[in-house]
Amino acid sequence: MRLYDSSVSGNAYKVRLLLAHLDIPFERIELSVVDRSNRADVIGGKNPALRIPVLELDDGTTLAESNAILMYLAEGTEYLPEGRLERARVLQWLFFEQYDHEPNIAVARFLLHYAEAPDPEVIVAKQEGGRRALAAMETRLAGHNFLVGDGYSVADIALYAYTHAAGEAGFDLAEYPGVAAWCERVAAQPRHILITD
Repeated sequence: MRLYDSSVSGNAYKVRLLLAHLDIPFERIELSVVDRSNRADVIGGKNPALRIPVLELDDGTTLAESNAILMYLAEGTEYLPEGRLERARVLQWLFFEQYDHEPNIAVARFLLHYAEAPDPEVIVAKQEGGRRALAAMETRLAGHNFLVGDGYSVADIALYAYTHAAGEAGFDLAEYPGVAAWCERVAAQPRHILITD
């Protein structure tokens, strides 16, 4: 198994984190999130959108989009609930992560740390959106240990990836105590790895 990856990408980190939890060995192919000049050559035939991560299975089959990869890897494991409603709730949080959370928190982080001459107004707008996303998570996590049901799932993995690095995007998780406590619970899971691992 091969993962086209970036050590600073939260989307790639989610996949590495689940692979670590599942103790699945894989080869990493590191790509830059800034210099994308070789993307077409390296992953063009594997993901026409030229985004990472891309998972290449042993038979050469490829799968793109981080949350789709999470769903694929989690199938039949403890990280994906069996019940129809709970699975739908996992998807609910995965869609939220890609629509409300990642476009704001991840983009603010990228602009602050990796972009050349970012527009301050765009950063402010992304941070406002990020605060709304964190507030939505706080509403759920103020009274629950995890996002879906009573157990740790791919919903938590998906949202942890950029939430735990929200400080790099200008957010103070102390303002969201339920989210901060949840981050600690996620980091305490067996075979947890850091984004830099």
